[in-house]
Amino acid sequence: MTDRPTTPDLPAGAPSPYPRIPEVPADLAAFADLDLRRTARRGYPEAVYCSGKTPAQVAAIAAAVGQRPDVITLFTRAGAEHADAVRAALPDAHHDPDAALLAWPPALPPPAGGTVLVVAAGTSDLPVAREALLTARYLGREADLIVDVGVAGLHRILGHLPALRAAQAIVVAAGMDGALPSVVAGLVTAPVIAVPTSVGYGAAFNGLAPLLAMLNACAPGVAVVNIDNGYGAGHLAAQITAPR
Repeated sequence: MTDRPTTPDLPAGAPSPYPRIPEVPADLAAFADLDLRRTARRGYPEAVYCSGKTPAQVAAIAAAVGQRPDVITLFTRAGAEHADAVRAALPDAHHDPDAALLAWPPALPPPAGGTVLVVAAGTSDLPVAREALLTARYLGREADLIVDVGVAGLHRILGHLPALRAAQAIVVAAGMDGALPSVVAGLVTAPVIAVPTSVGYGAAFNGLAPLLAMLNACAPGVAVVNIDNGYGAGHLAAQITAPR
């Protein structure tokens, strides 16, 4: 894949507004077409969803990414073999096994914009919450995490009211009955991004029950992402709190 000198919406011969992209391994084109200009086009980089990809494919993508240290790349839903493949090509990549996420370059960018608060209803929701947290941080936001404050003990979330009310966007990851986003949204002025998790007994249907509960939230100002989609929640929170 090489950079094209023009784009469809530019006159012929006009210089491209995007940085030139170096050559990448020839075999990569057989299974991937990396969007390395996404940051220049819309402000945020492409992420690599590892689930369903072979370690060899992830390794080739990581090798190509290594030619663009100016672009922060997240590798999401990365199992142990995916993580090994990424780190074979990018040895210094940051790896968070709990979040199943890797980031390269590993250093967090300087935070800008508003603050993001990520809330995990229970410890079982923590992997999804950490994916959201790291996504927001690597997209340039100041982000913090509150854990184990589910609705079974409302005093726990009420004990964090100052932090909740100081945030400009709040991500709430919850499984089982999925009630916590409604509770949080009823206490704050910031938008709430609800993440249903596949946590719970049989009738939770692997996250479908909390998903439906969140879509039916009584409190206004609640947006809902897909089941276990911590990356999508963290990305949306980063966009909401972007510098103006």
